[in-house]
Amino acid sequence: MSQPAYPRDDSGPRTAVLSVGPVTLPVPGRPVDLQLRITAPVTGDDLPVVLLSHGQGFSHHLSSLDGYAPLAHFWAAHGFAVVQPTHLSSTRLNLPPGTPGAPLFWRSRAEDMRHVLDRLDAIEAAVPQLPGRLDRDRVAVAGHSMGGHTASLLLGARLTDPEDGAVVDLADPRVKAGVLLAAPGRGGDAVTETVTRNYPFLGTTDFSAMTTPALVVAGDEDDSPHLTVAGPDWHADPYRLAPGPKTLLTLFGAEHGLGGVSGYDVAETTDDSPERVAAVQRLTWAYLRSRLYPGDPAWQSAQDALTTGPHALGRVETK
Repeated sequence: MSQPAYPRDDSGPRTAVLSVGPVTLPVPGRPVDLQLRITAPVTGDDLPVVLLSHGQGFSHHLSSLDGYAPLAHFWAAHGFAVVQPTHLSSTRLNLPPGTPGAPLFWRSRAEDMRHVLDRLDAIEAAVPQLPGRLDRDRVAVAGHSMGGHTASLLLGARLTDPEDGAVVDLADPRVKAGVLLAAPGRGGDAVTETVTRNYPFLGTTDFSAMTTPALVVAGDEDDSPHLTVAGPDWHADPYRLAPGPKTLLTLFGAEHGLGGVSGYDVAETTDDSPERVAAVQRLTWAYLRSRLYPGDPAWQSAQDALTTGPHALGRVETK
């Protein structure tokens, strides 16, 4: 039986990484302290920072600082410092259903990321070998599924607070670029009745002010019928409905797990594919590298290798 052919990794040598967690940040008024995992290369200075927001799901630990190792490890091994919070929506925390903001804590999730940016000095000091090595001028945000919604808010997406009807703007100018992985799309008649009833904030998402550069990653078989009646195209809305500069990566055959980005060999991945994960790793890293370092050829090189020719794993659109 032949072995699967994995994409060749031309992103340079991998550096050994250190990963420390939990790093705990007390946050007044938060039901529990904010806990983080920081993953970074053991060598190198002026490290760009990626804030990585977890999604939801049935597993106890993927929706926490201990999930998304395939992405965090790859990005760190190629020169990024990755910060992963455990949001209040995490299954691990099991907060009472009456906790304000439950069950998805959409506002608190975005505020978690802002707390991280506000306190990078404390985070840096708490991690051995990290002090003095972070580049605060090169910060990106990434998120999968509900984490993609969180990331979109920091990039400039807006919504109407169902509690008071106010338009919510949580954009943060410190964030220079983003990656949205299988993120929710528009609201209105595109979402299911269940979403309208239980998660009304998703029904008012507005991407028209999401001006920060971003890569939107969507699977062409990610139907998400529990969330949308619009089919897989719904996850491309952050690209189509936001102003440029934006890039859309559509992965062929990918479902909501995008091959398994939330963890190694996790049971809830419905489209398990090491080849696809390898492509997501390299393409997301390359996009952020070229966005944060204008003129860097990583993105073009990754596109040429993975999205062109008869064995392309996806297609790219840009505006």
